[in-house]
Amino acid sequence: MDRGHGADKTKGADSIMMKIIGHRGARNLWAENSLDGFRRSAELGVDAVELDLHLSSDGEIMVIHDPLLERTTDGRGPVADHTREALASVRLRDAIDETIPTLDQVLEIFEPTGIELELEMKTDAVGLPYPSLVEKTARMVEARGMVERVRMTCFMPEVLEEIRSRASHFRRLASLDRRSSEMLGGLDRAIRRFLDLDCTIAVERTLLELELERCRAAIGTDRLGVWVPNTPGELNYWLRQPVGQITSDRPDIALSLRRQLAVGAPSS
Repeated sequence: MDRGHGADKTKGADSIMMKIIGHRGARNLWAENSLDGFRRSAELGVDAVELDLHLSSDGEIMVIHDPLLERTTDGRGPVADHTREALASVRLRDAIDETIPTLDQVLEIFEPTGIELELEMKTDAVGLPYPSLVEKTARMVEARGMVERVRMTCFMPEVLEEIRSRASHFRRLASLDRRSSEMLGGLDRAIRRFLDLDCTIAVERTLLELELERCRAAIGTDRLGVWVPNTPGELNYWLRQPVGQITSDRPDIALSLRRQLAVGAPSS
């Protein structure tokens, strides 16, 4: 079903300003969090790319979503149990001859592009924040002069508090879904806590669809995002809503629809 078809085309101007963010380097197009995926995402012309950070046992910042290796690689066990050298021999499942990238390798790709990055601070295999991950990330981004193009993100308010304390010059984004909302005492309390930390707030699409007006009134359009609409119908709908950014596994579709709206062409 094409949810946005026939909507008011005066919203097209607003959609031009809406940021399109490639989730894990456009994971429905290429291997998630892979160097090839990041290079190709940059070529798409996205406004930003989201990626996920863990620490190896010897303190290297690794770009991988899960705390465990099994889903996306041929390795086994927690990322944090392996050295950088050991992880260099672990192959990504959906990529051709690729290993888990380091943050330094990813920054090297994006440094000359002008594309923004959303760096998610992940937790380890038992849900604990990594000691020094925030500070290590900040120093690495600072060394490349990319602070203005980077937002640090997390689901956990404690980690966002650490970012505010130890890397206060970085922008912050809080991710929110039903589970994290429940853990924080409900949607209203979660929003208040994240706003107190001066965060942009990205809400999972099915939760935001139920509570769009409530979220928009509390957060404001510019600081409200949605993740992860992926189908043409979903993206067409969200491009017409009062949100500031869309994080998608199919940013190519989102970019195409945004261009259509910009020239007033019907999208279906």
